[in-house]
Amino acid sequence: MHYLTDTPLALALGSFAALWLCARFGAAYLGRRAPADPEAHEDLGLVLAATLTLLGLIIGFSFSMATSRYDLRKNYEEAEANAIGTEYLRADFLPEADAARTRVLLKQYLAQRVLFYGNRDRAQLTQINAQTSALQGQLWASVRALGNQPNPINALVVAGMNDVLNSQGYTQAAWWNRIPRAAWTLMILIAVLCNLMLGYAVRHLKSSLGLLSVLPVVVAIAFYLIADIDSPRAGFIHIRPQNLLALSDSLR
Repeated sequence: MHYLTDTPLALALGSFAALWLCARFGAAYLGRRAPADPEAHEDLGLVLAATLTLLGLIIGFSFSMATSRYDLRKNYEEAEANAIGTEYLRADFLPEADAARTRVLLKQYLAQRVLFYGNRDRAQLTQINAQTSALQGQLWASVRALGNQPNPINALVVAGMNDVLNSQGYTQAAWWNRIPRAAWTLMILIAVLCNLMLGYAVRHLKSSLGLLSVLPVVVAIAFYLIADIDSPRAGFIHIRPQNLLALSDSLR
């Protein structure tokens, strides 16, 4: 599924242009129809301050949501590395031929998981996911026969392989868990209203038009940072599979 936030820079530039135009529209069009009553100016200031406060709160909550999802993706990367490393050691309990085959499959599976974190091409990602699914089937087949010989050691090996497979599912779910579109829509709508009222107020206060650029710039930067953190593959802030890479180096 494609998200607008998968292109954080385009989102920031587009939001800045749209919000700046809203502020200019408020100053050039709405301001001309405003009453000259000083009390109306004070009321406008109160409403603008309250709306800006609400916008700041929503941006803060959205940033918190994005960082919590980022931390969750990091935690699941660590969990994947631990699960694969543990099962690699537990393969010692298998018969020699099965143990060697399972270790080879785990190394191949580990290589695919490293590629999953570093790849941004959708076509290649589809191939990686297909190869990962095929390896998962082979890994489960390598321990499935142990279910016919129930004992604590076999149960340990089977449970470890189950953790390997489950950890990938948890990771994928975390990467799909993004800030809802409704939250983005609400942020953008309130930002538009804030800039319209800012233009309206600047017209009354006869301030320089340079003031109209401050709020659009600040909001655009906030949108960029939230989108960059929320998007697993776009922008500059990514999850580096350092635990998987360290495990890969140790298994060599």
